[in-house]
Amino acid sequence: MPIQQPSTQHGSRITGLGHYQPEKILTNFDIAKMVDTNDEWIQTRTGIVERHIAAEDETVADMAVAAARMALEDAGIDDVDMVVVASTTSTERSPNTAGRVSQRLGFSSPAIMDINTACSGFEYAVGIADQAIRAGSAESAVVIGSETLSKVTDWTDRRTCILTADGAGAVVLQKSEEPKVSQTLWGSVPSMADAVIIAGDPSTFTQDGRQVMRWAFTDAAKQARKVVDAAGMTIDEIDVFAFHQANLRLIEPLAKALKVTDEQVLIQDVVESGNTSAASVPLGLSKYWHRGDLPRGGMALLLGFGGGFTYAGQVVQLPE
Repeated sequence: MPIQQPSTQHGSRITGLGHYQPEKILTNFDIAKMVDTNDEWIQTRTGIVERHIAAEDETVADMAVAAARMALEDAGIDDVDMVVVASTTSTERSPNTAGRVSQRLGFSSPAIMDINTACSGFEYAVGIADQAIRAGSAESAVVIGSETLSKVTDWTDRRTCILTADGAGAVVLQKSEEPKVSQTLWGSVPSMADAVIIAGDPSTFTQDGRQVMRWAFTDAAKQARKVVDAAGMTIDEIDVFAFHQANLRLIEPLAKALKVTDEQVLIQDVVESGNTSAASVPLGLSKYWHRGDLPRGGMALLLGFGGGFTYAGQVVQLPE
């Protein structure tokens, strides 16, 4: 006799967005006092003007809770069946960050899960939560990307310290009769496993920037097109492009390769937020959403890539 499974005719939809950034702002002029660099050098190579830095006692969980609370308020709910947190800088192994979020927000009994695929973590997390809802394992989820990259930064290395920053972004997913989140396409490049590393004692962030840029210039646009094709759409039908906010000099060529027009929204939050790894896509998406810069009901392409070397993406419809 076959095992019974719930119907999979439904899907999920985003009903709320939220974000959080620490109060402390570190400008390029501040960094120029720490290492041999200057504002023009940083902006020319990265496009970054400033970044937010967590307080000494501020944790991944603290920021995740703040972003989740905002997303829940935006969605108009106060409990969920599932919490998925993407982070590569969590330091507490048990309870995991998702457990801390659940505890502090007073959820009843959700499934709690942390994942670490670095800069593609949020897109992986959305895929996991969407699949859980499709399979009937949950009817609602809060999905969070939260990072304290500043705590693993070598502030004497001008190649990396100009990039890293802290923050969190979140979305609420709820069961929908019609799917509003596309199939997630994900994968990895095993030969590039050491392109981005956070390791050592103490843990320190290092990367082969040229190798990452080469992949972005040659393969990121291909992956973006595959995601859009899998959603049964064309690039022209995408209203918002939310790529991993690694470097503006990487985002701009990617947008050009996809022929993004002035009528479409290209998120460029990296300029004022720096590189926040798994938090970068939901952070930028939520900031633009709450500023009123995104169309209600618009179609957004999410694409993350980075350490591991991993990549993942999906098309989502914004709340109506």
